[in-house]
Order: sequence, then structure tokens, then C-alpha cells
Amino acid sequence: MSVSAVYSSQEQAFLTVIRERRSVRTYDPNVVIPREELREILSLATRAPSSSNMQHGRFLVIDSPELKQKLLPIANNQQQVVDASAIIAILGDKEGYRKADKIYGQAVEAGFMPEDTAKSYISRSTDLYSSLPEDKLREVAIIDASLLAMQLMLVAKAKGYDTVPMGGYDREQFAAAFGLGDRYVPVMLVPIGKATKAGHPTTRLPVSEVTFWNEVPSSTGE
Repeated sequence: MSVSAVYSSQEQAFLTVIRERRSVRTYDPNVVIPREELREILSLATRAPSSSNMQHGRFLVIDSPELKQKLLPIANNQQQVVDASAIIAILGDKEGYRKADKIYGQAVEAGFMPEDTAKSYISRSTDLYSSLPEDKLREVAIIDASLLAMQLMLVAKAKGYDTVPMGGYDREQFAAAFGLGDRYVPVMLVPIGKATKAGHPTTRLPVSEVTFWNEVPSSTGE
């Protein structure tokens, strides 16, 4: 098989994942995803980009039946919370920059950068993020966590599992119930499991209606 044919096959496989991923709200409660497989999915999801590679996104995996029941009323009694194999809460860590030493230390160990360069990155990143106001730290954490969430859903689909991004829950109650404190921002919940009913097919606006070239049109009209 030629190199071009291999790339074509890989591209088609990826595009299939993109096209077939749908938001699923009905799950088989008998399906249990082994934690080792979940770890692999999460590990691949962490390949998502992040601000200065500070990786502010975090996962809180809820797979205990008791904790799912605890989460149910917080999530407006949406049944997927208890039927999915696990609920992955996507969090933003406002103090993620505190791991700069480890992040850039790993880069040195992997041979990706010299030690002096890593020390410079560590110093600059720590100084930058530690000086940001609360609202900016929160914004960075939410953006990083959102990128992580999308990557997670695509990896899950590629592995044969279904997901749905959930914003319909009480974030304050969730933070209190699961001990997030002030450091972690709850961004969304992502149930993962096997669908018993396919997600509804949806349409998208044409690219011509969501893309602007070089300037934003007048806000009047549609």
C-alpha cells in the first residue's frame, strides 16, 4: 500500500469520527468501561492544545453508582447521569501554571528542549499566569478545559463509545457537592458509554453563514 493511500485511509477514518459523533442521551446502564480503558481515552484527550502548554484542563471521573445518584438532582434529573458508564466532569484549573516545573521538566527529559530554555519558560509562564486577575485566569482555564472536552468526545467516538456535552446542571451545587473549592471551575459534564438510542441527526448552518473574510459584516439584519 502506498504512503498516499495510508494517509487517505487515516483521513477517512478521522472524517468518519467527525461526521458520526452525535450527542447521545440514552445509555445502556449495563455497560461498564474498564478504568484502564478510560485512562487511555483520557490520556489521548490530553493531547489537546492549551495556553502555553500549561494544560489547565482537569478530569473528575464519576463512576460510582452512589455518586451518580448524588449528581442526578444537581444535573436536573437527566437520566444519562446514572445510565452512562461514567460521567467525566471537565474542570478548569485556575492554578494550572503551578505545574510548569513538571511540564517543562518532562520536555527536557524527552529531549524536546534544553534545560536552560525550559527554566526560562518556567519563569516566564509562572510570572505571567500568577499575575493575571481572577477573571483572566478563569477565562484561560475554561478555554483549555473546553478544548480538552472536545478532544475527549472525539477520542471516545473513535474508540466506539458515545458522549454528550452537558451544561444543564447547577455549577454551584456541583462545586460544593464534589469539593471543588475556589481553584477548579466546573465547565461541563460529559457522560460516556454505549448508546441504546442513536443521537438525533442534526443540520449545520452553511459555512457561508458562519464565516467572515477579513471583516465582520454589519450587525443589522440576520
